[in-house]
Amino acid sequence: MQAFNRAISTPITSSATFYYENSQEAKDIFSGNSNKPLYSRMGNPTTSELESRLTKMENGIGAVATSSGMGAITMSIMSLCSAGDEIIAIGGLFGGSYALMSQTLPRFGITTTFIGVDELDKIEDSINDNTKVIFCESIGNPSLRLPDMTKIGDIATSNNISFMVDNTITPLIVKPFEYGADVVIYSTTKTISGNSSALGGVSIYKEIKENDKFHTPRYKFLKPFINKLKGKALIACAKKRALRDFGMSANAHSSYNTLLGLETLEIRTQRVNNSCEIVSKVLKDKGVNVNHPSLVQNIDNDLYKTNYKNGTGAMITVDMGSEDKAFKFLDNSQLLTLTANIGDTRSLGLHMASTIYQDFTTDEKVFLGITDGLIRISIGLENPQDIIDDLLNCFNKSK
Repeated sequence: MQAFNRAISTPITSSATFYYENSQEAKDIFSGNSNKPLYSRMGNPTTSELESRLTKMENGIGAVATSSGMGAITMSIMSLCSAGDEIIAIGGLFGGSYALMSQTLPRFGITTTFIGVDELDKIEDSINDNTKVIFCESIGNPSLRLPDMTKIGDIATSNNISFMVDNTITPLIVKPFEYGADVVIYSTTKTISGNSSALGGVSIYKEIKENDKFHTPRYKFLKPFINKLKGKALIACAKKRALRDFGMSANAHSSYNTLLGLETLEIRTQRVNNSCEIVSKVLKDKGVNVNHPSLVQNIDNDLYKTNYKNGTGAMITVDMGSEDKAFKFLDNSQLLTLTANIGDTRSLGLHMASTIYQDFTTDEKVFLGITDGLIRISIGLENPQDIIDDLLNCFNKSK
């Protein structure tokens, strides 16, 4: 063990379980009075290092890493919701999140009210005694709509309801805790990892303060956790009400690869956001039906200038008007990798309606901003001029 004491790179603890020095230590570990590892389904030293660094990045009280981004969303919701409870989801969501809330959770008696990003006045009317979570994405994937998180956070706080933000696309750029969020969720597979080498997710929690929303009757089930762990009660609740029983546990090797990606996150973020603005402006000037919040024509451009001054992540979209033209656009690319991921070092592309959203109804696609010709493009680290040249060539060959 001494050989690892001065390792610069975090050691990978590839062990499914851990021994206890004696029976008393085992008791202390299981009761939470000792922070030593219990069992890798509940936490792993390599994963703990990732959780620690992400907690510092977000200025939270603690984090729980999971096997995927959907695992993190599911864990966060299922730890606070039971049969009969309700969620309010705002804006066009990622297909997996929408499917979870519209198809899977109702099977367990948890329902969701979906509200458009321009319909925030409907939030108050949708709140009742069973509402446990208000959920949104920091930027709609792939709608690129920007929610007014200041207003949403104020509504959640004034009504004593937990506010969760999926911040997958905008780590470092957007700080959801500053808008009143209680839980910040990431698919670390995307921008944080940055190179498609590691599947993972994480939920980062704020500290529970005295007499805040989690002390109200709405969250009475949290009382035993609060009595024992005070400000870290949400973390214990997530682990014992969801992670322990559903088993969406992070893998040590994936946590290690994610830690490597985290080391370059800031510099990648700066380059990609700059490239998105450059690429989208040139494409728009050349007649391409491109969408990005930095464009003056975008419906959320004013909000972009005030609340998203550091950018909105790697995504832009191109709408070719039909599936046939979208296929031609993508198939003519010499640069794009066709895949369902985003936030990679390389530029990625995918036709939305025929892939992730192919099983959704027409009305659902309209609500989520999915049109027949919509292409999601994740801008990578390539020279922005090379990206522009390739995408213009795709456009000209697919008219």
